[in-house]
Amino acid sequence: MLVIVAPGQGAQTPGFLTPWLELPGVADRLAGWSDAAGLDLARYGTKADADEIRDTAVAQPLLVAAGLLAARELFPDELAARRVVGAVAGHSVGEITAAAAAGVFDAHTALRLVAARGRAMAKAAAITETGMSAVLGGDPDAVVAHLAGLGLTPANINGAGQIVAAGTTEQLAALTENKPEKARVIPLKVAGAFHTEHMAPAVAELEALVPGLTIGDPGTRYVSNTDGQVVGSGAEIVRRLVAQVSNPVRWDLCMETFQQLGVTALVEVLPGGTLTGLAKRALPGVKTLAVKTPDDLEAARAIIAEHGTHE
Repeated sequence: MLVIVAPGQGAQTPGFLTPWLELPGVADRLAGWSDAAGLDLARYGTKADADEIRDTAVAQPLLVAAGLLAARELFPDELAARRVVGAVAGHSVGEITAAAAAGVFDAHTALRLVAARGRAMAKAAAITETGMSAVLGGDPDAVVAHLAGLGLTPANINGAGQIVAAGTTEQLAALTENKPEKARVIPLKVAGAFHTEHMAPAVAELEALVPGLTIGDPGTRYVSNTDGQVVGSGAEIVRRLVAQVSNPVRWDLCMETFQQLGVTALVEVLPGGTLTGLAKRALPGVKTLAVKTPDDLEAARAIIAEHGTHE
C-alpha cells in the first residue's frame, strides 16, 4: 500500500526549484499558481536566499506549490492517481498539499488558502517573540511533562524520538539550560511558535475565508495531523486544517495509522527528506523515497508502479 506525504515548513532550501523549471509546462503552471498566491514563486524558488524563503508568508506557499508540482509530475492523471494511492498526509502546512492532492480543493484554491495562512501566521508571530526547538531523544512522556513544567507546548510530536517544543524565547532559553533527561535540544530557524495558542489570531482570520472555498470530499484516504485518523469529509478536513494552526501536529499518530493501513511504501514529495527520515526509524521495512530533484522521479514512479493499488 502506497502513502504519499508532503513536508512542512523548514524543508525549503535556496534554489531548490531551479531544476524543476526545466521540465515542460512547469514554468507556466507555477506562474498561474503565483497569481493565486500573490507571490513570484519562481523567483523565490530559484533566486531568493535562505532568509527570504524563511519568511512564513513566503515559505508556506512555496512549499505547497513545490509539493503539488512534484505530485503533478508523478501523477499526470489526478483522478487515476487517487485510485493508485492508498493514503495521503502532510506535516503542518503540508496538509494543504495533501488535501489538494486528494481532491478536497483544486491547486489554485490551495495556493490562495496557504498564502492567507502564511500571512496570518506571520502576523500572529509578530505579536510576541516566540520560536521552536527540537527535542531529540529521551522518554517521550517525560519530555512532554518536562516541557509543560517550563510552560512550553509540544507543538510537533513527530515520533522516532523527536518532539518540537514551542513557546516564548524566554521559555525556550530555559529549555536549553534545563534539558529533559537523555535528550538534546536544537533551536529551529522558524519565525514563531506555530501550532500553539500564540497562533489563535491566525485561526480567526482563516475561519473567515472558509465559506468562500469550493470543497469536495477526498478521493483517497486522508490522514489528519489532529489525531492520525482517516477523515472522509472535505468540510471536516478544512475545519481541521484551520484549527490545526494553533494545535499540535501528531505526526507520530499519522505514522501509526499508515502502519495499521498496511503501508509498504512511502514517497515524500518535493522538497522531500524530513518525513522519509522519520519513516525510516518509525516504519521499519517500509520502502521510502524522498523526491528532491527531477532525477528522483523515475525511482518514485517505479515505487508507485510496484506498491500502488491496481484495479
